[in-house]
Amino acid sequence: MPVEPRSTPDMSPKTLLYVSGVSVSFDGFKALNSLSLIIEPGEMRAIIGPNGAGKTTMMDVITGKTRPDEGEVLFDDAIDLTELHETEIANLGIGRKFQKPTVFESLSVFDNLRLALKSDRRIFATLFARLTSEQRDRIHQTLEAIHLSARQEELAGALSHGQKQWLEIGMLLMQNPQLMLLDEPVAGMTDAETEQTVTLLKRIAGERSVIVVEHDMAFVRNLDCRVTVLDEGQTIAEGSMDAVQSDPRVIEVYLGR
Repeated sequence: MPVEPRSTPDMSPKTLLYVSGVSVSFDGFKALNSLSLIIEPGEMRAIIGPNGAGKTTMMDVITGKTRPDEGEVLFDDAIDLTELHETEIANLGIGRKFQKPTVFESLSVFDNLRLALKSDRRIFATLFARLTSEQRDRIHQTLEAIHLSARQEELAGALSHGQKQWLEIGMLLMQNPQLMLLDEPVAGMTDAETEQTVTLLKRIAGERSVIVVEHDMAFVRNLDCRVTVLDEGQTIAEGSMDAVQSDPRVIEVYLGR
């Protein structure tokens, strides 16, 4: 069932992300069709659906890469994201990880996290600036969270694909976002890495909100969170994994393929 829009954006309880009636068209193709979505503070949400369902366009709209033709996108109950540029949205506390990890492979794992600190964005200035004890502690806490403490001095290019995924998640964490958008975070991972990623994301959620776009149904089930199913740019089901997997329309358009 589609999410019902609220009558006003400031109703209780407070929401972190409020998407209502959002539509986006590209050359006559409707990538999003009156999409609605509500994310609460500290919530983890999985988004699933067939290719072309609108998942990437949804993330593009939230992060300011794409402007909707119509609809509301509010952050923290009041900030209209449709009026802001990508950099402004990132600075508000919305971080995005793309499917393919983008790390600095010629730098160490530690220095990748150092570069991600909210400070001077020039690489030279960041790498040679003196870290405060608080910043160093944050880096080490993040290294532990992403299971890379033992690899911190190694070049990022030497990491496995899954470890690079973790490093990029860590780089997002260093920016202290309120909302993280993760596009297929376990793509290319081993089973063991996938299990560790479940643990990592469960630890992250609660301190911040996390939206996970995935095709791996076993991974989504293990996240044990609310699931939203998209098809043809709109929500067709929402609820627990058991609930959406038994929904006839979801079976028809996605799971039955």
